[in-house]
Amino acid sequence: MTVTIRKIEARDEARWRALWEGYCRFYEHDVSEAVTRHTWARIMDPDSPVHAIVAERAGEGVIGMSNYIIHENTWTLTPVCYLEDLYVDPDKRASGVGRQLIDWLVARMPEQGWSRLYWNTKENNYRARGLYDKYTPHSGFLRYVINKPQA
Repeated sequence: MTVTIRKIEARDEARWRALWEGYCRFYEHDVSEAVTRHTWARIMDPDSPVHAIVAERAGEGVIGMSNYIIHENTWTLTPVCYLEDLYVDPDKRASGVGRQLIDWLVARMPEQGWSRLYWNTKENNYRARGLYDKYTPHSGFLRYVINKPQA
């Protein structure tokens, strides 16, 4: 069946939330309802740099999502796109949906003037890395994170 990739719409909230929850669970990250609500609000705000697309299959609805952020950077003259979250319903994987979500962003690079599209994943996320390695080798960079201390 054909999958359509499109910008997310307000009607997608319930399905986006279900996929978002699965994504957070996969990464063993407990995200509060307040953060989820805020993330959704930013996605729906046309002035926000946070955006989302969905993969929709006729008769099945939304089966995948991707949240991405457009931001300035210090190494180029044009903005870059950070693919922050990509998740496909586990029952719908291995059918090319993840590739289609990435391809949609790659196709927007020239028309949007993005100089780079990039993303991170866990080192042991071998299934996703099998797809990602088809686009480009990993950069070799390690990510360091300092979280704000809890009050």
